[in-house]
Amino acid sequence: MALSVNTNVGAMVALQNLNATNTELGQTQNRINTGKRIANAKDNGAIWAIAQGQRASSNALNAVRDSLNRGTSAIDVALAGGESVSDLLSQMKEKALAASDSSLDTNARSQLNEDFKALRDQISKAVTNADFNGVNLLKTGATAIAALANSDGSSKLTVNPEVMALSGSIVTVATTGTIGTVTTAAAMITTVNTSISNVSSALARLGTKAKAYETHNTFIGKLQDSIDAGVGNLVDADLAKESAKLQALQTKQQLGVQALSIANQTPQTILSLFRG
Repeated sequence: MALSVNTNVGAMVALQNLNATNTELGQTQNRINTGKRIANAKDNGAIWAIAQGQRASSNALNAVRDSLNRGTSAIDVALAGGESVSDLLSQMKEKALAASDSSLDTNARSQLNEDFKALRDQISKAVTNADFNGVNLLKTGATAIAALANSDGSSKLTVNPEVMALSGSIVTVATTGTIGTVTTAAAMITTVNTSISNVSSALARLGTKAKAYETHNTFIGKLQDSIDAGVGNLVDADLAKESAKLQALQTKQQLGVQALSIANQTPQTILSLFRG
């Protein structure tokens, strides 16, 4: 190779190699600092775009879980209210059966009737108060609730109301129902029995929906974990591998600096050619 003071090819090559090593070292240090192999679109646009889309889906599932949790709470409150109604109807049946006894005197029948009316009115209070965050599945005029079921909102889990107000299709006891006579007491037994059966069926439907909400919520949690793990597989760095690579690059950098230093000394040998 010809010696020249104008062009030091050896130094140029050594500098190029050192710059390449420094660039690679910077990338490795960034991966160790961030814990990510692909931290932005510049690292790998295609993989970054896929990961970003999956992150959006995972974040959207947080809203799905919130929606399911609210729906579950509303159903749980409705179940609690419905169970109270069922208990009250059982007590009302006891009072009606006792009042159907023709051997009762007037005072005893009157007291049973007062107890019956108090229980009847308590049903209305239980139904009215079965409210969660403005949602009441038991009152007259109640509407269905529909919780989000997927990340784009295209699927929903719907729960229909089970209206348990007095004089309704489920609780058929009239708002003015009494057991003041043997005849009305005997008729009320049949009415209460029908109401108890209807309420039990309504509670079974609500219970099934509550279970469906809980099951789907569990699934969404697992799905979200799987998506997050998948994103990690795409973009996360292997820190053990990067640590080993860091040590190798640091050594390579030191050698590159020494090589550049030696190459920069080459023009000095030209001076020795002119010394007498």
